[in-house]
Amino acid sequence: MPKIKLTKTELKAQSDALKRFQRFLPMLQLKKQQLQAEIAVIDARIDEVNAREQDVRSSLAGWVKLFSLEDERLAKLVVFRRAVTDTSNIAGVTIPVYKGIEAETADLDLFDTPAWFDDAEALLKTVLELKAERTVLEAQRELVTQELQMTSQRVNLFEKVKIPECRENIRLIKIAIGDAQTASVTRGKIAKGRSAKRREEEAA
Repeated sequence: MPKIKLTKTELKAQSDALKRFQRFLPMLQLKKQQLQAEIAVIDARIDEVNAREQDVRSSLAGWVKLFSLEDERLAKLVVFRRAVTDTSNIAGVTIPVYKGIEAETADLDLFDTPAWFDDAEALLKTVLELKAERTVLEAQRELVTQELQMTSQRVNLFEKVKIPECRENIRLIKIAIGDAQTASVTRGKIAKGRSAKRREEEAA
């Protein structure tokens, strides 16, 4: 702990700092709670997307043998380009928000491709959409988690370091000022006593 000046000026500075920390701490604690709640929401969404993707993949499982016969054309059914995102703000954190994907789908010739290609194309696109959505959600969670870590560190700093430190400094300064005042009064009495004694001696 750095050495502090045992003065009334420093006492005011420490008192002001304590009030400032005590004012900011509830705000930080609230932010921490909001971030924790948001992470829980994001995790629930990721679980939901994973479950939906699993369902879609289960639907595709019945066509695995057909896929192996049509590898070249199936590879071109849906080509992923990029995820489309917007941005939002959560407790001061800017996060990406999933909006959809950009993908190229094959122009199917009704006479040259099996009828099930239409359904396969739709399901493959759904899988790509769910994967992209999960990736965006995971990015959200990472950003919010980083902010939560920083906020938690600040909460701990205020609760366990800054506020106790200010209180201890204030206690020490008050003791020092009190001791100084007591010493001043004592010196004053001694000086007054000596002055009275000199006057008595002079009068005699």
